[in-house]
Amino acid sequence: MEKQPLPTDVEKTDAGESEVNGYAGEESQQGSSSTRAGWNSKIEYFLAQVGFSVGLGNVWRFPYLCHQNGGGAFLLLYVLLMLLVGIPLFFLELAAGQAIRQGSIGVWKYISPRLAGIGYSSCVVCFFVALYYNVILAWSLFYLGNSFQHPLPWEQCPEHGNVTVKECEKSSPTSYFWYRKALDITDSIDETGSFNIYIVCCLLAAWTVVCLGMFKGIKSSVKVMYFSSIFPYVVLFCFLVRGLMLDGALEGISHMFYPKLEIWADVQVWRQAATQVFFALGLGFGSIIAYSSYNPKNNNCHRDAFTVSFINFLTSVLATLVVFAVLGFRAKNKVIECVVSNLKELSEQFHSVYVDQRLMPAFNYSDPKSVALEDYRSWFKQYGRFVPGNLTDCDLEKEMQKGVEGTGLAFIAFTEAMSLLPGSPFWSALFFLMLLNLGLSTMFGTMEGILAPLSDRFKTLANNKTKLTIFSCIVGFVIGLLFTQRCGNYFVTMFDDYSATLPLIIVVVFETFSVSWLYGADRFLDDIEAMLGWRPSVVYKYLWKYICLLAMLGLLLATTIRMFIARPTYMAWNQEKASEEYLEYPGWALAVLASLIVFAMMPVPVALIHALLQDRRNPRSRDTEIGQYSIVSTVDTPMTDMSELDHKNGVATSVS
Repeated sequence: MEKQPLPTDVEKTDAGESEVNGYAGEESQQGSSSTRAGWNSKIEYFLAQVGFSVGLGNVWRFPYLCHQNGGGAFLLLYVLLMLLVGIPLFFLELAAGQAIRQGSIGVWKYISPRLAGIGYSSCVVCFFVALYYNVILAWSLFYLGNSFQHPLPWEQCPEHGNVTVKECEKSSPTSYFWYRKALDITDSIDETGSFNIYIVCCLLAAWTVVCLGMFKGIKSSVKVMYFSSIFPYVVLFCFLVRGLMLDGALEGISHMFYPKLEIWADVQVWRQAATQVFFALGLGFGSIIAYSSYNPKNNNCHRDAFTVSFINFLTSVLATLVVFAVLGFRAKNKVIECVVSNLKELSEQFHSVYVDQRLMPAFNYSDPKSVALEDYRSWFKQYGRFVPGNLTDCDLEKEMQKGVEGTGLAFIAFTEAMSLLPGSPFWSALFFLMLLNLGLSTMFGTMEGILAPLSDRFKTLANNKTKLTIFSCIVGFVIGLLFTQRCGNYFVTMFDDYSATLPLIIVVVFETFSVSWLYGADRFLDDIEAMLGWRPSVVYKYLWKYICLLAMLGLLLATTIRMFIARPTYMAWNQEKASEEYLEYPGWALAVLASLIVFAMMPVPVALIHALLQDRRNPRSRDTEIGQYSIVSTVDTPMTDMSELDHKNGVATSVS
């Protein structure tokens, strides 16, 4: 059936006044642009979008994935998926938010009232993410506070009397400090333990900072973003310059970028690359839509999509260079220690037991520190197994792979590397201050993904947005106490792995399907043309309808299958063994895990059923069913408060 033509601005204004159950009439008072602020400058907007998309994942997940999955080959795969899937979907969210000037709830309800649940699901997922993300900020605050002492508390193992603590001696000072001092962690998720009072205080401080930053909406948060979005780049460049001067930095970077093209045949690598693209850009959270909704109509969101994505990618590459330059230095120190230890044992073996002279190395093993790593490894591979004793191969590659993912990278491996640097307290404070700022800018975007849609949807909340912000932060802190128990780190892992991944993929699948098929890709491009004054390439039509949708469905299928093939596990710390081990989630934890996913997705079917029941009571026209999405004004105006534009136009826009 042929689609009905879009209503004109006059028709929409009449509809907003007379429509009984239409979105425009219902929302004209709740989210009108007369009460909607805008960015003061394009710089503020970029700081917000880049600050939200560039987060902790760029520093500790991207380098890990890149290293584990083929180095340079993974980079090429990441760029390919970014161009074919990431940027088109990013552009879709930017355009929708900018045109309708609503949060995620309003945008998807306006496109089709039956899809309002997509926006609510985005809000729920944002809330889940905010709960555990702020705990990571609390950890960063704890480490930042402990960085102002010399020597750093994680440089050496503590002693009771004259005896070194066994748990620390078996592991390492950084691992001991993280698991025993910072977290005081239990052996499994089944053992709850008491609250960690230091982390509770840090969590309270983190939520207080977020609340103060969001106190007056984007007007206050953007002032903080001038520092929180720019400062991490200053720190990364400082670390890069310092890191490249370290012994082992080039080895670390070469290991990082060495291409392994065979990984392209591994489906799991494609899944991990697609997931990283998905989360790096913040798709599905609603924050992109919320931020772009404060833009003027004629803002070039197409250029913004490429610019923000490009900056995000360059940040990931920069962080990867920094991480592996420093980890290369750490690994080189470790293997040199390994060589020294082995050669000392070899010297003892030579003097205490008979060792065939032909097996002894040609280099001067009596001076271990002068021996090159390559010479030792070459000798060990040829003769090491014939020499009595417990000699080991000092493998730089294996050392590089230890503790390089997630919290293990930030709070164990990287802290250990910094403790080896001259002036270690300075570098430690700088690093954790960077983590804090990266997390804060992302938290502002995540909270905006919750507050903006709810304020746009409900008039009462819009009139009391400050109270809503304070209340949300208080609730977040109270529920976040769950993560400050001694077993709290295991709940952080659960929320990180399962509360967001599957629901967000489903949200983006619905978003893509609703725009490209229900609403119509051609019609959407028509609206963008009316908004920008030029028409984006027809390539986007086919990317949205086929490539992006099929890619997201494939990612959804792969993620679901992976969850059902093997029972979900988590990394636990065994105090007696002083080592990490994988444990299966108990039954009750699996029930919680499933509940998180179901609860996050519940708004979609509930809203659909609600809309269908309303359709039966109040039959709608076809236009109403497919949405009344259209552009209100294309006047070329500076990026200022939206209310000024609406005052000049004489009427409030019905889409807001």
